[in-house]
Amino acid sequence: MAVLIEKCRPDVIIHLAARAGVRPSIAEPLLYTQVNVSATVNLLELARQFGVKKFLFGSSSSVYGATSHAPFSEDHVEGRPISPYAASKLSAELFCYTYAHLYRLPVVCLRFFTVYGPRQRPDLAIHKFVARIEANQPIPVFGDGSSGRDYTHVDDIVAGVLAALDYNFPSSEAPPFDVFNLGNSHPITLNDLLQLIESATGRKALRDPKPPQPGDVPLTWADISKAGRLLNYKPRITLQQGLRGFVEWYRSSAARQSLLNAL
Repeated sequence: MAVLIEKCRPDVIIHLAARAGVRPSIAEPLLYTQVNVSATVNLLELARQFGVKKFLFGSSSSVYGATSHAPFSEDHVEGRPISPYAASKLSAELFCYTYAHLYRLPVVCLRFFTVYGPRQRPDLAIHKFVARIEANQPIPVFGDGSSGRDYTHVDDIVAGVLAALDYNFPSSEAPPFDVFNLGNSHPITLNDLLQLIESATGRKALRDPKPPQPGDVPLTWADISKAGRLLNYKPRITLQQGLRGFVEWYRSSAARQSLLNAL
């Protein structure tokens, strides 16, 4: 990486790489620390050494923990993450601030809220649920289905990241550092999500009740007023639209894969 950055001399680094997932992080906390914290510090150090003009860090709504302050605003993090994944993202944010403070490296942290859309990881809820309902397999439902998530379409997330590239820090003595929520600001319960997926697929879900999972927060809900004000961030894709698009992509993708398997 050092050789690449020295050769290319980028003006901006957009750091989206991470070891993702709350539940896997509980089984491998050391790995998540190495990948999400140490690797982020490595990139920050390279950005400092080679004079990068702006560093964008892809963080997570998980940093808010099981907070009671909803919707979640950027200045209300209580510092009590409840999974190694969340702790790794919050730790990386703290290093981002430290580099902005000590070395005047301009850093923007973007807290993503439950991103979904075409090519979503197959272990995440929407992809997993659509795959199982299409295969007429039972869907594991952890808890009573009342947990809420602020599902945000990947197109809106990309728009927020691109807007952050053009963000100008206020002229002041404060470190060139800021944090923005990128969410949809319309949380929905797991039960309601399943109903919307049933509508998008035209199929009935077979529910398999499970106990609540450790590390899962009861709610994510983004306050996006700051991003709207300073980044002109305006999510445009409703969950209903996004789910219909995801099902179309999944079916075409599954059809292509079936064709490849038959060759």
